[in-house]
Amino acid sequence: MNKTEGNNWRVQMVNFKKKFLVTVLLSFALLSSSSLMAKGNVGITLDQATVIVKAAKAQALKQGTLMNIAVVDAGANLTAFVRMDGAFMGSIDISIKKAKTARLFNMPTGKLGELAQPGKPLYNIEFSNNGLITFPGGVPLKDKEGNIIGAIGVSGSSVENDHEVAMAGAAALK
Repeated sequence: MNKTEGNNWRVQMVNFKKKFLVTVLLSFALLSSSSLMAKGNVGITLDQATVIVKAAKAQALKQGTLMNIAVVDAGANLTAFVRMDGAFMGSIDISIKKAKTARLFNMPTGKLGELAQPGKPLYNIEFSNNGLITFPGGVPLKDKEGNIIGAIGVSGSSVENDHEVAMAGAAALK
């Protein structure tokens, strides 16, 4: 092996060692994060979301309304969704966006809407994040320790009815 071949080999070995080290570090990071997920530290579970949807649907039936009900996790990802038979199809997107909005800003969508009026500090915020909904019907979901683990969004009736159904769903966690 001549000197040039030897240097090339050394460079290749250094590059291989760097790639190997990065791979090992990433593997440890993934293992650590998956163990956190296994312990339930990532937010709402599917079982919890199902209970929330069931409670919200029961409230909608009590009201005599037809609702779209969406539950998102702590990362604002859709976890559960129900469209009651006959509920407005146009409200599907609204319910999901209400849930996402409530989670992204950790407040009820109606409260955010108050801050988004002309002359208020968050005017036009609804145009951010690929569209937000800033009227009632979205509520953050908290665990027993008060940590926000997701959100519920409801749409299909008046904002008062939407909010009431969302609150019934959120109350099912307690």
